[in-house]
Amino acid sequence: CGGFFLWSVDKILPHLHLNQKISSAEGIKTKWRRSALLVLAITLHNIPEGLAVGVAFGAASLDGDSTSLVAAIALAIGIGLQNFPEGAAVSIPLRREGMGRMKAFLYGQASGIVEPIAAVIGVVFVIKMTYLLPYALSFAAGAMIYVVAEELIPTAKEIRHDDSGTIGVMLGFAMMMFLDVALA
Repeated sequence: CGGFFLWSVDKILPHLHLNQKISSAEGIKTKWRRSALLVLAITLHNIPEGLAVGVAFGAASLDGDSTSLVAAIALAIGIGLQNFPEGAAVSIPLRREGMGRMKAFLYGQASGIVEPIAAVIGVVFVIKMTYLLPYALSFAAGAMIYVVAEELIPTAKEIRHDDSGTIGVMLGFAMMMFLDVALA
């Protein structure tokens, strides 16, 4: 459901992927500038990241186990760290298009504001409706898988014309499945 939700939003919300021409913008056709479409693309991709963090913290609060809290903190730090280059991926092209330094910076920051909002929504849903936890976790996982398949792997292939992105996803998935079985 998470992947289907993002796929649906991807088809509706006008956006542009990095290093693409304005003519290849996705979603409903619009006359918006390239910069607005780029900000929307990054913002769209931030929603499942925030949900994943929120659901992890919600689950940790219900579990009461310090291991769950440490895992939630590690996830938040990991996603937070990758937000630095992501913000730059928004700000630098905007600056290159002639936008002022502060305005480009603020747009880069604004593209990430959906993450804490989605995190709070994730926490509230998990805490208020504990029976939703497995569904919330699977929704967040599906959304993250969609982002990886739709955004990260193709972008990695644009930068390096090899299979390292695909192999990295396969190894990461295999590692997670191993840890899931080994630690269960």
